[in-house]
Amino acid sequence: MTYFQEIISSPATFSFFKALHIIGFVSWFAALFYLPRLFIYHTEAMDMEEPRRSILMEQMGIMERRLYNIIMTPALFITFTGGFTMLYLRGWTWWTFNIWMHWKFGLVLLLVGYHHYSKSIMRRLGEGEKVMTSTQFRLYNEVTTLFLAAIVLLAVYKNSLQFIYAFAGLVLFGIALGLGVKWYKKIREQADK
Repeated sequence: MTYFQEIISSPATFSFFKALHIIGFVSWFAALFYLPRLFIYHTEAMDMEEPRRSILMEQMGIMERRLYNIIMTPALFITFTGGFTMLYLRGWTWWTFNIWMHWKFGLVLLLVGYHHYSKSIMRRLGEGEKVMTSTQFRLYNEVTTLFLAAIVLLAVYKNSLQFIYAFAGLVLFGIALGLGVKWYKKIREQADK
């Protein structure tokens, strides 16, 4: 075995890429949580009077683009670099026998779709289009929570029966989040009166 092969196959190398993966997905999810919040403020600014409307919409657009381009997309690539390197180090046999990882990978691909759809929302908001109401964006923001919970549950439980129970809890949690958003909206509307 060459020196390079020893380094690549060492536990320290695997741990490094695992740490890189964790740092990447924490940063990615932080941005995925924050971007829809900016969409909410951007949408609410559309209903304001000038000059406040133009000033806030321009500022929200700048913040959205910087978050997407400087934090969110690089964090996605860091996450994938760490994850794919760990898969490579584990080997094809490990991948084929760990079905939970296939499900996790599928969820991550859906999350990449969410990531790119958010870019299209950002572009449309930048053009002055009202894509969703602020309440709909609040619900859109909770989709990230559901992805995060499902991916973490898969990584922790791995066993299908345990995951089914955890996923059922996740569905109930999602329903509770949706009801919470509606409840919060009612409270905000009453406070605004």
